[in-house]
Amino acid sequence: MEEDAPHWETARAELLGRRIADLGLRIAGSPLEPLVDQLYDELRHKRLVFRPPVYLTDEWGCPSGVPLIGVPFYLADATLARIEEEIAVHAEGRDDVIQYLRHEAGHAFNYAYRLHDREDWRRTFGPYSRPYRDRFHADPFSREHVRHILAWYAQKHPDEDFAESFAVWLTPDADWRETYAGWPALRKLEYVDAVMAEIGGEAPDSPVPRPEHLPVETMHYTVAEHYTEVEPTLPVPDERHFDGDLRTIFAGSDAAGENATDYLLAHRTELVRRIAYWTGEPTTVVRAFVDFLAGRAAELGLRATRREASILIELTAFGTAVLMNYRYTDALAGPTPEPEP
Repeated sequence: MEEDAPHWETARAELLGRRIADLGLRIAGSPLEPLVDQLYDELRHKRLVFRPPVYLTDEWGCPSGVPLIGVPFYLADATLARIEEEIAVHAEGRDDVIQYLRHEAGHAFNYAYRLHDREDWRRTFGPYSRPYRDRFHADPFSREHVRHILAWYAQKHPDEDFAESFAVWLTPDADWRETYAGWPALRKLEYVDAVMAEIGGEAPDSPVPRPEHLPVETMHYTVAEHYTEVEPTLPVPDERHFDGDLRTIFAGSDAAGENATDYLLAHRTELVRRIAYWTGEPTTVVRAFVDFLAGRAAELGLRATRREASILIELTAFGTAVLMNYRYTDALAGPTPEPEP
């Protein structure tokens, strides 16, 4: 479906209006196929007989404790991946995809063999029954958890801790014993190594069911509607809340320099990726925040007068601080200050 640049807008509009179920998307023959094959080769190299089935759906995940790997539908087509990058400012490269596949394979092994029911699993990772929260308080200095995908994700829940440990253990040529020497996280990797040696040569007791969570064939809504459904709503209590911060970063309307809104939009992709990396917030949330700032900069008539790199650094630090507050408090702006008497 990839189109030349002059025809991009037409192709994009046509594709956004089509139902996802009608696009004929398949893993076979897509850019995903060699990466799924790579995952299976890595499992084979570790002498694991279970091959978690991979299917296309709306997002990454193993649905409801089922040992299947759901992969976002847009990764099966280059044009859809380009739309994802434009709208969500996020499109996984090959390295990202294989990292996610390893992580989701960890979940699949946990569910297929019901490892989370084992007492030794609970002693190592914690209770599987612990409440699962989208926003979690991470400790950047913790040595209790491995680092694999972004934002200290292993700290989110014992299930994620196991999946991240499994992914690190599975990664070819990863010297995890050396990397995590002296860390408490090393015992988790050693547990994965031991339990996989114990169960890896045996198939799971029960057959793996077919995916019930929104396989791509049942996604009877358009590509555009998919993005409408995931559009975040940001809880900004007063649109003027960050005006003072923007005036600190940018200059007033009487200064010479680039329009601040143009600057923000020109650097939106880089800002979103950087802030999402450091905060763990979804790129859709970060993009919405950057777009909000661009709108306020236009209202204030601000200009970018300093070196491009220094503004980018300051915006990244500012955005990270605001969205980390959002992660920890669910308040994007924090309490509005009381007016002076």
